[in-house]
Amino acid sequence: MKDSSGFILKNIRLVDPINGINSPTNAELWVEDGKIAGISFNKEFSTQKASLQQIDGKNQICLPGFVDVHTHLREPGFEYKETIETGTLSAAKGGFTSILCMANTNPVNDNPYVTHFIISQAQKFGHVKVYPVGALSVGLKGEKMAEIGKMKEAGIIAVSDDGIPVMNSYLMRKALDYCKAFDLPIISHAEDANLVGQGVMHEGFHSNCMGLRGIPAESEEILVSRDIALARLTGGHVHFAHLSTHQALEHVRRAKESGLKITCEVTPHHLVFTDEDVVGYDSNFKMAPPLRTSKDLEVLKKALKDGVIDCIATDHAPHAPRDKNVLFEFAANGVIGLETAVGVGLELLEQGWLDWTRFVSVFSSNPAKIFKLNAGSLGKGMPADFLILDVESKQVVTADDFSSKSKNSPFLGKKMKGQVTASYVDGKCRFEC
Repeated sequence: MKDSSGFILKNIRLVDPINGINSPTNAELWVEDGKIAGISFNKEFSTQKASLQQIDGKNQICLPGFVDVHTHLREPGFEYKETIETGTLSAAKGGFTSILCMANTNPVNDNPYVTHFIISQAQKFGHVKVYPVGALSVGLKGEKMAEIGKMKEAGIIAVSDDGIPVMNSYLMRKALDYCKAFDLPIISHAEDANLVGQGVMHEGFHSNCMGLRGIPAESEEILVSRDIALARLTGGHVHFAHLSTHQALEHVRRAKESGLKITCEVTPHHLVFTDEDVVGYDSNFKMAPPLRTSKDLEVLKKALKDGVIDCIATDHAPHAPRDKNVLFEFAANGVIGLETAVGVGLELLEQGWLDWTRFVSVFSSNPAKIFKLNAGSLGKGMPADFLILDVESKQVVTADDFSSKSKNSPFLGKKMKGQVTASYVDGKCRFEC
């Protein structure tokens, strides 16, 4: 599929809940000058604009480009794990056309100079759109507020110390007050560090059997409830990253019902695996928060279905072999996820937890809305950011398949459904299989 100033994608099924579109298989999408120029259901464009390049999307589905609100690109400082170039290629391969990158780089993105560097590198080497998230505290130390105002001017769209919970409640309160003035959400890594301690997996039956230090579910519940209280106090917007427990979700449910500015995400791996999968001591199942119980997993799925959970976010956390190929206790937390997320979504769709409208909402339109991005829709005049998906394709995940520089995936060896056949950003093909 070649790039051009204009082309028509024909014989395609389109799904776009923002515009109420869930079409049959004969739709046409007209792209001109990097934007959506129109949608037709009667072969209008292919007939009237025969001079334009025509791409046959037979037996495939076109969706608004996915938006990942939780990606670790590692650059600057940890390029041996991932770079902006490899991370964004991984995103494009997974159908993500916009991503938010976390601040835990080296140096930390806690000032406008690092923000400018990330944006510059993304413009030069990125395959998809990159939106930096600035640190809440200087050096992610949780002691002093970072240069949020200047980072906002430089281009950040949210604030987070993700990877390290903000334990200082006063600092969190002041940050919420400050970010409210800049209309910036705070992404909360909700784990009580004192309860987590030296824990490496969920505290319960399996941690006891394996002789590993446990992390109680209450470590998440406590900080979720605190940050909800601070959101109520300040009127600020808190977005909870990677929720994993049914107790935390109950707090979020009640907060939403009371009208607070609370949103949240769940990762693909927390929707598939449980603490029982850790039994083999495979460090690809070590993450923060840890994999929880089967009860938590079922509650997460239900919350995703009924709208308590707003979006699926990958928490793509690449690590080199030297970080993971060690004893489970000493392995780094985190797994990659950009290239396998669509397979998890299709599995949830097949199981009835999602329909196509909800599928697009949690992967695209909801995250775009939460972080105020010009994305998540195939509406006329919108940027031509979309993916083409072969739903029926099946493949076994292998390390050689990944475009990411790192291979630390819990899905290795798992048979997954679906294949992104192409991703377009501003009308340009950024990935094609």
